[in-house]
Amino acid sequence: MIEVQQNKKYNACVICPINSLEKNSLSEQSRLQEIIGLALAINLNVAYNEILHIKEIKPATFFSKSFIDRLKPVLEADKIDLMVVDTRLTPIQQRNLERELKIKVIDRTALILEIFGERANTKEGSLQVELAHLTYQRSRLVRSWTHLERQRGGAGFLGGPGETQIELDRRVIDDKIVRIKKDLAKVKQTRNIQRSARKKVPYPTVALVGYTNAGKSTLFNRLTESNVMAADMLFATLDPTMRKIILPHGAEIILSDTVGFISDLPHELIMAFRATLEEVLNADIILHVRDIANSDTGSQCEDVLKVLDSLGLQNIKYADNYIEVLNKTDLLSKEELQNWKNKVANHKNIVLTSAYDGEGCDLLLNIIEQKLTSSFVKCSVDIPPDDGRSIAWIYQNSQVTAVEKTDTAHTYIIRINQENLSRLEKLKENNALIKIRKRL
Repeated sequence: MIEVQQNKKYNACVICPINSLEKNSLSEQSRLQEIIGLALAINLNVAYNEILHIKEIKPATFFSKSFIDRLKPVLEADKIDLMVVDTRLTPIQQRNLERELKIKVIDRTALILEIFGERANTKEGSLQVELAHLTYQRSRLVRSWTHLERQRGGAGFLGGPGETQIELDRRVIDDKIVRIKKDLAKVKQTRNIQRSARKKVPYPTVALVGYTNAGKSTLFNRLTESNVMAADMLFATLDPTMRKIILPHGAEIILSDTVGFISDLPHELIMAFRATLEEVLNADIILHVRDIANSDTGSQCEDVLKVLDSLGLQNIKYADNYIEVLNKTDLLSKEELQNWKNKVANHKNIVLTSAYDGEGCDLLLNIIEQKLTSSFVKCSVDIPPDDGRSIAWIYQNSQVTAVEKTDTAHTYIIRINQENLSRLEKLKENNALIKIRKRL
């Protein structure tokens, strides 16, 4: 049993069942720590926690009768009114456990959905969470707690008995799902319009992805000099945040902070948050932020890559636009840090950073810039000194490496991508005084 910090909401019991027949990338202690972290993320008071090795799953209650009988006095002694089970329970198992234990029971999926329900702040985020809730609960219209509330359901799982009297039959849920999907389709359309507008500027987009609590938001704040919520808790960031930043040689990009991933991420959330994660699918560069101070960093990396694979980014680890950011180097010993430096010495797509103190962030920005400009063409452009509009366009849409000024023209040595070079050539067609000379 792990000692945990006590919070104030429900008294909760956390059970982490380990089935030897099931493969899980995380160690037993890491799994327990993670589910406790999820419980603490919504201020549950974890009064009791246990790793339970099981040989056989009981269809009716998941757990054996002997375990249930052993747990009952523990629940009574610690005045526990909620049990969190770190697996996915069937509706029947959930209902039967509640009847046996006389407390509320939620599984891993319900707990994660509850966190998302509390943290989503934007309209889009709220719609996505509600869709995930309804999709999950559609198969769970089982009567329980009939002495206190008419039917199980609602937008949350931890609301007190009798808090709502909404009848959530399948017809009502289906109607809500249809409505929410229509609203999300409008959001998707708006996002596509915004994305198209950005492409016209255009600013390259760089998306941060990674396991929850890997330090993405802290790195985002460091690179953008922003103040986005960054906390040492699971799922501190849910709603996507975007900021413009300037790279070392003046190029501008959009940096996007996204929701963190987790092992066994509920399928409902992957589907519901697809609109949000489209920013990752359309990004010019993907930064995979890893917490290398965590002993399970390798397993966490695999879990993130699996989610990206499910979104359509197969073998992204070997793509040219993928950068692995090994974060939290400030938490490593000198020996551990040196070992990591030796491991990544010959890898151009990997950079060691500490978002906390800024170590490695300048190198990261340089690597991003190198990747974005690798296909750029080097040109010399002559522009009259009084043509302020064209000069401003050059600075906004290319990388200016040198300027040579005379009385009749300013010569700009630039690096520019093919798309903007085509736009520059059209600009030249409308202004005969602009001259373009390509250089190797």
